[in-house]
Amino acid sequence: MAYLNKRSLLPRFKDRLILAMALLASTLIAGCSGSGNADGAGAVKTVTIASIAFPYQGKQVFNGLNGVVIEQGWLKEQLAKKGVDLVFSPVSTAVGGPLINEGFSGKRIDFAAYGDFPAVIAVAGGVPLKIVAPVGQGQDVYLVVRKGLPANSLADLKGKRIALHRGRPWELPFSKLVDSKGLKLDDFRIVNINPAATPAALESGSVDAAVLMSDGLLLEQKGIARIIWSTRQAPADWRMRAELFGRKDFVDAHPDLTQIVVEAFVRAAAWSSDEANKAQVIRDTARGAMPEEIVAKDYANSDIPWRERFSPLFSPALRTHYHSVADYALERGLIRNKVDADALLDDRFVKQALKDLKLEGFWSQSAQEQR
Repeated sequence: MAYLNKRSLLPRFKDRLILAMALLASTLIAGCSGSGNADGAGAVKTVTIASIAFPYQGKQVFNGLNGVVIEQGWLKEQLAKKGVDLVFSPVSTAVGGPLINEGFSGKRIDFAAYGDFPAVIAVAGGVPLKIVAPVGQGQDVYLVVRKGLPANSLADLKGKRIALHRGRPWELPFSKLVDSKGLKLDDFRIVNINPAATPAALESGSVDAAVLMSDGLLLEQKGIARIIWSTRQAPADWRMRAELFGRKDFVDAHPDLTQIVVEAFVRAAAWSSDEANKAQVIRDTARGAMPEEIVAKDYANSDIPWRERFSPLFSPALRTHYHSVADYALERGLIRNKVDADALLDDRFVKQALKDLKLEGFWSQSAQEQR
């Protein structure tokens, strides 16, 4: 009985932990004044960029292009020349996109590197954003089932409990999978929990399956779960994408600062695209987030060439993807207001950065279209 009592306290403890993490992240973003931090003449004093960060060796670290931008130091130096400070605001994976959307809405952040679906939700909710730079070519989403469950397809999960963190980028690929099989979300018992709580939920049998990103590979490696489907079995458009989004009013009012920010990300993309830096990219991506072998496996299983993985080009495929995201989300009632996908895209800054850095032709448009 004591054991059962302890288990009954676990969900409440997790809820409190997640709430505490959300409050901490909210405090961090609230402390960043964004473009509102201006002098008497209205000049910007701080540029704030938000993104997911992970605890690593006693501090919060940014992975991917965010980490490269910070490590290179170019962006901080260039902004300093204009008397502008640079702040990277860390956001926990437990709160992710929703908290970033709050930061955009409250004008406490100016840019954010985050997922497609949360950004579309923000725009549909009346927060104008612009994609100022694509950040790579997408990430796979996995559907896993708990150890011992005799399920090999989505249909086998009808009536079962599926962990799905609502409003996060991986919700959309799962919704598309459900629709493609002639099913609906109501055919399943959706449990809205974040990925950090999912392993324990699977092990305890609290949920039967889960929708995850590369952590699905990790759970399979540990024997906690088994992958029965991934976006590798689906059209390329189903992959989750992330971009560098800017607050529209900031981008329109400060194109010079936006250009500097975008150029920093294009520089970081070029560095990451170099095969000579591949091992370092994998190590840095893994910091605090995932074992290196899982990151390497996630990369290796993709048919995207290493250089093209980090391309910042505004390809026709990118436009098609956001039309698909916006249309599908509206049709399925995931958002209430139509989002103009074309209005999201603002490629002028990347085009200029490619000219300034002499990188025109460095990434292949055709390679992206083949994917």
